[in-house]
Amino acid sequence: MGSKTWADLAAEMKMFLWNPEERTCLGRTAKSWGLILLFYFVFYTCLAGMFAFCLYVVLLTLSPYTPTYRDRVSPPGVMIRPYVNGFTIAFNVSQPNTWQPYVDSMHHFLAAYDDKVQEEKNIECVSGQYFIQGGNESEEKKACQFKRSLLQNCSGIEDPTFGYSKGQPCILLKMNRIIGYRPGAGVPVSVDCKVQKGNESDLRSVDFYPGNGTFDLMYYPYYGKMTHVNYTSPLVAMHFTDVKKGNLVHIQCSLNGKGIINNLNSDRFLGRIIFTLSIGK
Repeated sequence: MGSKTWADLAAEMKMFLWNPEERTCLGRTAKSWGLILLFYFVFYTCLAGMFAFCLYVVLLTLSPYTPTYRDRVSPPGVMIRPYVNGFTIAFNVSQPNTWQPYVDSMHHFLAAYDDKVQEEKNIECVSGQYFIQGGNESEEKKACQFKRSLLQNCSGIEDPTFGYSKGQPCILLKMNRIIGYRPGAGVPVSVDCKVQKGNESDLRSVDFYPGNGTFDLMYYPYYGKMTHVNYTSPLVAMHFTDVKKGNLVHIQCSLNGKGIINNLNSDRFLGRIIFTLSIGK
């Protein structure tokens, strides 16, 4: 057999695409094409229907207000403010441009805690007890007032620089929100700070606000952003009034209370946070 020419190949391809004698396209008649297309239409329609049904059943088991599984988010982690360039807060007291970004970050973060804003949106609650709200889970929940004035020397009201202009910086600590979580098992969770590594005398004095540095129970439990729309997380302000200047001071601030885990080496944010202070003249 001799090799086929390009003309022969083109003729065969043309015949394959459309055979006028057998009236076939790509080797199939119109009836054959109709049957196979009908089969695949029914097949994929059934698959899509099964997928939609399974998705519908799964959605019936989920609540838009409360996560079904929350075993991996308790107990809470913590975070600090200001958070500008990671977990190292470094500045020189005599150079305002080095500490002004921290001050601006603090004012921006605390805007939602302004006393007037809190008085307009939230209510006064009874201190020392959980604020448990019943009713349908879809009902909007009330939120307790947390005014920035509670932070006293770290509120930014009397000292708009939050102590940074004096080399005595304020740092805010907040717990991560967990729906339904009641920290401390009826006893307020407290905060303490210490030198994480290095000379303990590098950190000589820390003041805590409000009060003695506790998270009041009245701000818990949290009901989720869909219903607890005006909720503002409670804060503890840490005023580092006497830190050794000119050194990198590694500090660990921890939550303390029943059910709190703060010593897990694999997670530096679970119940504690580690950061560095470097204050120059």
